[in-house]
Amino acid sequence: MVFATKTRIELPEETRDEGWWESVLSDEERFSSVQRLRGEQVLENIHHSQSATQPKSQSAAETESARPEVDWDYAETVYKQDQVVRLSVSGYNRGGLLVEGAKLSGFVPYSHLVDMTCQTDVERENFLAAYVGKELSLKVIECVPDEGRVVFSERAARAGAGRRAQLFSHLRPGAVISGEVTNITDFGVFIDLGGVEGLIHISELSWGRVIHPAHIVQLGQRLEVQVLDILPERCRIALSLKRLQPNPWETVHLRYAVNDIVPATVTTVVSYGIFARLEEGLEGLVHISEMSLGTLSVREAFKDGQKLNVRILHIDPSHQRLGLSLKLDGN
Repeated sequence: MVFATKTRIELPEETRDEGWWESVLSDEERFSSVQRLRGEQVLENIHHSQSATQPKSQSAAETESARPEVDWDYAETVYKQDQVVRLSVSGYNRGGLLVEGAKLSGFVPYSHLVDMTCQTDVERENFLAAYVGKELSLKVIECVPDEGRVVFSERAARAGAGRRAQLFSHLRPGAVISGEVTNITDFGVFIDLGGVEGLIHISELSWGRVIHPAHIVQLGQRLEVQVLDILPERCRIALSLKRLQPNPWETVHLRYAVNDIVPATVTTVVSYGIFARLEEGLEGLVHISEMSLGTLSVREAFKDGQKLNVRILHIDPSHQRLGLSLKLDGN
């Protein structure tokens, strides 16, 4: 993700939840902490993760002694001008690759490699080890001299030099743009917008409850998304999938009322009850106290996808909550 000025673009209040962006960044930081490590920390991790795999790559000590100093003026020029550079892979850890050249060195997160399709830790270990000694075409996607950090992307380099500036000269909050799903994480989905990646936070995937982003989208899928926010100084773009659809909670009272008995589909079975969907984006909880189970447990009595009738107990659009009951007669 990308950009380089220090002006934050604000959304209209009706489309921006207070603290949303901070939540996005917090989640991303937790998920990709290995991408934020300084050079010394990265090298230490490489040393530990490769201790059983030598001589697949250089040891941490060898890499540290050979690692060139970063020319920060050059690094910032490469970043701001959106240049493509060629660097050699000198090591790896589970999070990605350590790369270096005459004036640059830094880290390529696994999610920013073009062919990252590994399903297991063993596959990833072998996949990353095979890169050592190779030369990659890369773009700088994060350059923070004060923290000694340069982050590169092979994926961004596919778009060629200058694409970032071209895209951001036209990109605005509220714009609708298409892109390809490049990575699915616990906290959201990364979308390639044409050499620049944006993030759909899990809270912006659907108006309904999302158990995991992989239930909503697939790798390689093309999507239309709306630009929510841009954080230029950290090169991030916030996107939304759900805001291209009407919010069903805004009109829920036009279609449903307390004590209505309506059809529903079980979406999740938990120990304390079930979640059931009335329509796309509208889900409610049937608490265990609103069931007649006999000797069965909740998990024994219900399964995902099961059709049933429920009675609406309460409707809370402001918090997007529905209280449901299987006691259709109210007793």
